[in-house]
Amino acid sequence: MAVFEVTIEETGEVYRCSADESLLNGMERLGKRGIPVGCRCGGCGVCKVRIGQGDYQKRVMSREHVTPDEEASGVVLACRVRPLSDIRLSVIGCMKKKLCAPSAAHAAENI
Repeated sequence: MAVFEVTIEETGEVYRCSADESLLNGMERLGKRGIPVGCRCGGCGVCKVRIGQGDYQKRVMSREHVTPDEEASGVVLACRVRPLSDIRLSVIGCMKKKLCAPSAAHAAENI
């Protein structure tokens, strides 16, 4: 099974995700952080991200959380998407501020 790198732009976190698992499952399996985790089945919208680069396969998105226009512009639920290439994404879900705030060490590096 093909394995791809997923980069979370806000945190710089990189993890490997196989083509047979969702972006969210791949992150959780490796004990990584960055994408907020909710119900894991597309019902809560917490794991909403924007794919900035890369190819992916998506399953049906909840219209309560992702409009057709958003989906057309690369906005998806991480629990409903599997990678087909390396992916770069931005977190845009409702918990972005809490999980994507730079750590003290990361902030110190950028001074």
